[in-house]
Amino acid sequence: MIAVLAALSAALAIGAGAFGAHGAANPQAAEWLRTGGLYQLIHGVGALAVMGVARGPAALMLAGAAIFAFTLYAMALGAPKWLGAVTPVGGTLMIAAWLWTAWIYGRG
Repeated sequence: MIAVLAALSAALAIGAGAFGAHGAANPQAAEWLRTGGLYQLIHGVGALAVMGVARGPAALMLAGAAIFAFTLYAMALGAPKWLGAVTPVGGTLMIAAWLWTAWIYGRG
């Protein structure tokens, strides 16, 4: 299931980036779409890369990327800007996932 979610996450990230480049209503929306897409894509690929050894961190990467990216996507599509206060929760989860991954690989 992690692989399926990671692949879908990467596909969505590419779509968000493309929309940011070609269809966003304003420069700020385009930037949010680009940033969300970049982080979501990186963590989709990261989850695929580590899921064989580190399933927990892979799932945490996807969860963090979803929170991070979806709050940015929502704001780009007109949601209230206070939603941006939730974005760092996703970033924190992504950082934790990479630290957890380092710990797993470092102990082995």
